[in-house]
Amino acid sequence: MSNTRNFVLRDEDGNEHGVFTGKQPRQAALKAANRGSGTKANPDIIRLRERGTKKVHVFKAWKEIVDAPKNRPAWMPEKISKPFVKKERIEKLE
Repeated sequence: MSNTRNFVLRDEDGNEHGVFTGKQPRQAALKAANRGSGTKANPDIIRLRERGTKKVHVFKAWKEIVDAPKNRPAWMPEKISKPFVKKERIEKLE
């Protein structure tokens, strides 16, 4: 049985925008980071609230352009964007 969890993307004002799924918060954060525009020098801050709880997982996120793997399929380009995340903290909502 797959235990996928839903995480809602929040901004600084508390507005919720999109839903990302994953078994762990980091998996959902990687999906959200791939849509962002952060760099390693200037990372984005991603806030993901787990549905059904009052926990907000806060990550620093960025993506880099890297070479595709050697065994890539024919449709994949030579350069791909790879997301990176680093967990900062967990906040509790009141």
